[in-house]
Formats: sequence, C-alpha cells, structure tokens
Amino acid sequence: MIKIPIRQLVELIMRCGDIDGRYVAKDRMLEGAKAHRILQKKNRELYEDYQSEVLLSEAICFDGIDYTLEGRADGIFCQDGRYTIDEIKTTVLPMSLINEDFNFTHWAQVKCYAYIFAVQNDLPEIGVQLTYFNLENKESKIFNRIFEIAELKIFINALIEKYSVWANFSSEWEKIRNFSISTLQFPFPAYHKGQRALAVYAYRTIVSGKKLFAQAPTGIGKTISVLFPAIKAQGEGRSSKIFYLTAKTITRQVAEEAFAKMRQNGLEMKTLTLTAKEKICFCEKPVCHPEYCEYAKGHYDRVNTAILETATECDDLSRNVIEKYARKHKVCPFELSLDLALLADCVICDYNYVFDPRAHLRRFFKDSNGDYVFLIDEAHNLVDRSREMYSAQLFKTAFYRIKKEYKGRNKALDKILTSINKYMINLRSQCGEPGYFITLEKPTDFLDLINKYIAICELMLKENRELSEDNSFLQLYFEVSGFIAIADLYDERYVSLVESQRDEVSLKLFCLDPSLLLGEALKRGGSAIMFSATLSPLRYFREILGGGEEDQMLSLDSPFDNRSLCVLTADHVSTKYNDREQSREEITRLIGSFISRQKGNYIIYFPSYKYMNDVFEAFAMAFPEICAVEQGRAMSEEQREDFLSCFEENPENTYVAFCVLGGIFSEGIDLKGSRLIGTVIVSVGLPQLSIQQDIIRDYFNNKNGMGYEYAYMYPGMNKVLQAAGRVIRSDSDTGAVLLIDERYSHKNYLKLFPKHWHSCRRIRDCESLKITLDSFWVTDETR
Repeated sequence: MIKIPIRQLVELIMRCGDIDGRYVAKDRMLEGAKAHRILQKKNRELYEDYQSEVLLSEAICFDGIDYTLEGRADGIFCQDGRYTIDEIKTTVLPMSLINEDFNFTHWAQVKCYAYIFAVQNDLPEIGVQLTYFNLENKESKIFNRIFEIAELKIFINALIEKYSVWANFSSEWEKIRNFSISTLQFPFPAYHKGQRALAVYAYRTIVSGKKLFAQAPTGIGKTISVLFPAIKAQGEGRSSKIFYLTAKTITRQVAEEAFAKMRQNGLEMKTLTLTAKEKICFCEKPVCHPEYCEYAKGHYDRVNTAILETATECDDLSRNVIEKYARKHKVCPFELSLDLALLADCVICDYNYVFDPRAHLRRFFKDSNGDYVFLIDEAHNLVDRSREMYSAQLFKTAFYRIKKEYKGRNKALDKILTSINKYMINLRSQCGEPGYFITLEKPTDFLDLINKYIAICELMLKENRELSEDNSFLQLYFEVSGFIAIADLYDERYVSLVESQRDEVSLKLFCLDPSLLLGEALKRGGSAIMFSATLSPLRYFREILGGGEEDQMLSLDSPFDNRSLCVLTADHVSTKYNDREQSREEITRLIGSFISRQKGNYIIYFPSYKYMNDVFEAFAMAFPEICAVEQGRAMSEEQREDFLSCFEENPENTYVAFCVLGGIFSEGIDLKGSRLIGTVIVSVGLPQLSIQQDIIRDYFNNKNGMGYEYAYMYPGMNKVLQAAGRVIRSDSDTGAVLLIDERYSHKNYLKLFPKHWHSCRRIRDCESLKITLDSFWVTDETR
C-alpha cells in the first residue's frame, strides 16, 4: 500500500515551466489560513450543509499496486441537489491576472477530491469550485465546473499511471535497500572500546522514539556508531529517512566516507549531501528567473526526467553528482537536490535545514511527528547556532541607505522609512551612556512599522519586477521578513536588545534560551541522537538542546591508552584580562620549554587575536630559530589549506602555529600521527565579556542559579576540550597538552575534565615542565 498526499501527487505530475523567484512575498501561511477560515465561515452562512476541512481518503488499485489518495477538502456543500467540492487558493496577485486556466495544478487537486467524494457517495456527477482570494485587497474570484464520475476516473487513472513510475521505483528500491541492510555487517573487524555501547544506545533510542545525548571521545568512531544502528532500524521499517546534521563541511565528509565504507560491504542506500544554494548555483549570482538563468528557464519541463535518471543511476548523490546531472538536463542544481532528497534514504545537511524557522525543509517538516531519525553531529555547536537561528537583528543604517537610494520614487516608501528612522533615533536616545538598553517586552510599535514597510515593498515588487534584481532592496526585505518571523516566536525566553554606537542603532530580538524551540523542532522527527566528543556537562547540554528528564545520557571513556597523552597544568599564571601584559613573558618561556623537549609540530591557542599577537611577537624575539606562524583573520579556503599543509609528517624541524581558541583551527581539523604532537592552551576559553553573554548569565541566574556556568564557564571549557582533542587522533598517536591558567586548579574546572585527564600533573615553572616532559617523551620511546 502506497499512501500519496493529493497535493504532493498533483504538484509532482502537473508541474511545468520556469523557476521564477523574482517576486518573493513573505511567508503567507498564517494569513492564508485566516483567509480560509473567513471564506469557510461565509460559505456556512450561504449553504446550510457546508462542511469545512473534510478529510478524504480512497484506495485505488493500478497495475497490481494499491494506492491510497489522501487529502483535505477546504469545503463541501450541496446546492440544487448537486454536491460541490470547494478549493480555496490565496494569492497576492491582482484578480485581473487570474483566469479559469490560471493554474492546472489547482484544478487537478480539486478534481481528485471530487472523485473520492463522488465514488464514496455513489454520485454520477459532481461540481467543483475554485475560489481565489487576494490577501491584500480581499477580492475574490470563483470558477465552477461540473464533471461526470467517468470523466474524473479517467483523469485519476492517468495521474496514477504517471505517478506509478515513481511509485514502482520507490517500491523496488525499498526492497533492494532493505535486503542489503538485513545482510549488512558492521564494517570493521571489531568494535572499538565504547563503540558497541554507543551503537546499542542509539538503536534503543530510535526504537523507543526518544532522544539520546552522548559524549563520545575521539577515536570511538562516533559517526559509524550512530549511522549503523540508524540504518538497521530503517531496514526494519522504524523510520522512513535519516537526517545526518552537521555544522561543518568536514563532518559531512566523514559521514560520506562512512557510507562509502558500508557500500563496500554491500549496503545499497541512497544518500544525498545538500549543498547551500549560493555554493552550488551555476550562475555568478543565485538569481532565479528565466531571463537571467538558463537553468531556471523550462526547469519544471525537464526536472522529473533528471530526477529519475539521477536516482536510477547513482546512490551517492554528492555535490559532484548533482552538478553533473543538473548540467546534463539543464536544470537548477539546488532545486534538483531538493527533489532528490524526497527519494534519498539519508540526507546529509547543515543544522539549519531542520532547525532554522526561516530555512527548514518545509516539504518534510510542514507537520510534526514525522518518522525521521535525526543524527546531530558535533552537537555542542548547536547551542550557539540555535541562538543565532532563533534571533534576529535590524540596523538603522540599512533602512537609511534604502531611504536615500529610493527617495522620491514612492511616497508610501518615503513615509514609512522616515517613520522607521525616527523610531530608531528615539531608541538611540534611550541608550544613554552605556550605549545599550534591554527590555523584556516585544517591540510591537516597531513591528507595526516594519509590517507596513513589508507590505509597501511587496506592492513595489509586484508593480516593478526589476526590483527583484536589486540586491540591496531585496536583502533588507528578506532581513525584515526574517525579523517578523522571529517576532512570532518571542516569549519569556527572549529580550529586546538595543545597542547604539555613533550613528548606528540596532534592535535585536535575542533568544537567550533555545531549549523550547529546539524541542519543538525535534518533534518533526521520531527520534534524535545528539553526539559530540565534548558534550560536557551532559545535563547542561540535555537541558539547553531541548531534551527532558525522560531522555537518555551517555558518557563514554576515551578508547586510547591514557599513557599516550600527557596533560599538564600551569596554574601559577593568571591569564585574566588585567593580568595579560604581566603574564606575557612567563607564557613565552613556558611555550619555549614545552616545544623544546621534542622536535615536532605544535599549536598554541589563545582566547583572542590581541593576546595571540602580543605573545607571538615576544616568542619570535625570544626564539628566532623556531619556525613560528600565526593564524590570520578572515582566511580564505585556500589560505586555510596552505596553513594546515605546513603540518608535515615527521618534520625535520620544530614548527609552531599560534591560533585562536574557538576558531577555525581549534576543532574539526584532523592532524594524525606526527603532524601534531602538542598543544598549549592559554586561558580557560571564556567567551569575551559582552552585553549579550551577561544577559544570558542574568537569565539563567534567575532560572536556575547557574548563570555564570551557562554563559561563560561551560562554553569556555568546551573550546578548551575541543582544542586539546586535536592532539590524539588515533591509537598510534602520542602527544602533550599544556593548560595555562590559575583556574585549572579550581574544583569547578577540575570536575569538567574528562576521565582520561584525571592523571594530569601540575607544573610549577619551566624547569619542572622540562623534567616532566623529558620523562614522558623518553617513556613514549620505550613503550
């Protein structure tokens, strides 16, 4: 039995023509739903027996396969002895542009509803009514037709026949996939220490439909440990799709490699890596309309053929594969990848495709309670990412630029931008000497203004399609639309933050606690596994990432020999902001002593660029014979690769890189063997003191009395643990970590140390550091 939502069926089979994104209105779902209710109420007054939101379902057998068509009719009524199915469509287009043949998909949808109702009520003929309603001027236009049941049956059979190509493909593929899963063995000869435990916990979590928060240190093999049980559960029919969610490209590659390994063992499974539109677009700019992009022109005429051919010929639907077939069939690669995601068994993508209210995949997550499995890699990154996704900020200068550029071109626009500018100037006056102020209230007056701004912009976009090619106009339009969308989420977990600096004023809807919104987003799937090497303390992450008391926590030990890592603390040095100038010389000496005991590659991490630069200069003067480099600001992809390429295997001379803690080189890099043998971490990694971190601190102080921990200590130690984790990457690795800060001897920090750090040693000065390291490296050579 294959279940098909009617709207999905007709949109797949009936679509044709171009992609044309020049006029993009803000999300009208809520307004559309309200309009539906208004028209339905009006129809109940007109027709005594009018029924709204009628659920319809009918089983149809075609070519030996049973299909169930499902949908919800907007309205059904009887007039003059004839039943009529009413389908309501909302629009912002003028009614003069809408005729009876405006959209064949709309007719197809209502004809499906009509067929089901007629069959179930033994009707020889039935009426259908298409009602178009303009959301802005409230005008409506109605089209009526009458169909005989035989005519509708021919239409339905033709639709099903076309759909059967997709259904047969999916059905046959599911059999092939599930058989391969049933015989799939774990792709390695044996489980690493802790790996079986993680796999068992993951499987039980998926079966029970709950969430798991797992801290699994480097070397356990986290990716394969969660993917393997998720695949097994999928083969048993416990989920329809796996979403492997990541924050970085490198972790996506790890997932792809895991699938490649399992394919070598016989797995047949379609995996899709979703690449951002801006990156995969073939054009210089991702402007989606047929006059600019040849791939947008006629896209829908060709895309179904492209989808079937790509999915038939390839299982690994990587970026390269998507681009190859998109060029072959001359279709948009991003839209092709979105369509292929419907056929994929696993989608590998960024967090925002599930969690971001402005970017999540509505084709999957329109409703909650899907039977999807969410595997969330490097889940410690989701805390800050979710705060970003659920916050929004607007700047005075952005409005002012549009005000200057479009002055005199539209009176309504001039007026509203003047009002917005005055409002922002008034906000600036309230900031006073601190340069900011905070309020718990939603800025309703400002929202009224920007809602008017959006309405004017949409009218201008309709009247002048060239505006949709004006990047500055569109960028602000989208930013304001996003701000309004976030405002709908505003509750006691938010504050409104106004900041002023010189001529600039900003208003931010700042999400302090994303736990509720993440929890709601996770309901879009059936189960979720959040995992990371640094998910400590687990209770903090379970709370902040949307978990509950009923959800499992798992903390695993490092699989590596503890003797291969030497962890040292230099707690006689203060790295607090006011002590940094004074500490520079001692830190320089400690670094020199640390790297002098064993030739090799080292990374030295600092909490800021300024601190890094100061110590780098001192180090270069003190140790001119050592090759030392420092991380640059805003490095390109090529510069990053060049930077990492200098970490050579078995180097002839010592190489030292100075980097920023929490930056691009403190996590997500994999320098195995002799490519990295030691790191020095200066400070406890606290986020820089700021208004925003202080607001988070105050919020959680009121909530649970742990404001400092939630805002500063836990995020800081997470960066420390990630940086230290760069050293030991495999069973054969050996290395040392030096932690420099007086707070590393405080019990609140010591209890955050992972179990394999419990044998860490305190060093008093450079001499004791040398002695300890000499002993470690000599022991390593004889081990």
